[in-house]
Amino acid sequence: MPQPLRIGVISSGPTEFATIHAACADAGHLPVAYFYGRSLRSGGPNLSDAAETTAEILDAVPPGMDLLLPGSMDGLALALESYHLDLVIVFGFGWKLPRAVLTIPRLGVMNVHVSMLPKYRGPAPLLWAIRNGDATGGVTVHWMDEDFDTGNILAQQDGIPLADDITWKNYCDVAMPVIYNLLRKCLDLAADGCAGEPQDDDAATYAGFMEDAFSVINWSHSARDIHNQVRTHRYMRSALHPLARTSDGEWLHIIRTSLEPGDGPQVVCGDGRSLWLLESEPGEPPVSEVSTQ
Repeated sequence: MPQPLRIGVISSGPTEFATIHAACADAGHLPVAYFYGRSLRSGGPNLSDAAETTAEILDAVPPGMDLLLPGSMDGLALALESYHLDLVIVFGFGWKLPRAVLTIPRLGVMNVHVSMLPKYRGPAPLLWAIRNGDATGGVTVHWMDEDFDTGNILAQQDGIPLADDITWKNYCDVAMPVIYNLLRKCLDLAADGCAGEPQDDDAATYAGFMEDAFSVINWSHSARDIHNQVRTHRYMRSALHPLARTSDGEWLHIIRTSLEPGDGPQVVCGDGRSLWLLESEPGEPPVSEVSTQ
């Protein structure tokens, strides 16, 4: 049997860490440290749920496993160097890694990206797939380079269902087994020195963060677009679901909608189709609306 690889894992939550750990361990390799990406950029503020997520990871971390919370690129680099790693696997980490960090592990840095690259490069691929009404999504495992999601592809799989009532949990139920299997394959490829296949840059699309205006519903848009807007916010586990102004001037956070008749108010949208508001709660006008009053 080949010598086990020493692997560092950089990720964003207990489910992601557990999936990567299982793939590594079942392939005979040794994850030696977890790194939780607690901010969107090096030196940036902690994510709003960083403390809660850290606690969840600690509850799930294997006995004896080190868990580090780097706050800067320099700190991350020093920590990675100290573990003498063969490989780093990344899943859900927003920092742009420079070459000086990418070359620390002997084999390089491998990334899990939830799209069929080069489609939906960027930090929010699944949000854009939901927003655009894609019926299915994909997963790509690729080598990281100095740009976002542009490195050579090791393996990918399409056809992961994106449920109409998609949530983080029901997505994970179908996506994590796919990610596990792809990682098992890619660990063997990495150990064999596989360079992967270059991406077609001409086919690339970008999936950035949602713009501020996406948090406010415009009833002149199509029913399907608004439905997907609400679905996207539900998937994000957003504390503030998109705001909408009703015909009587009230503001509501719209939590769940349906394109089929349901138990809730019916709204006719800009394309003449109806949307049913299945779940909502009172909200305050957006700042832009208040400032014009």
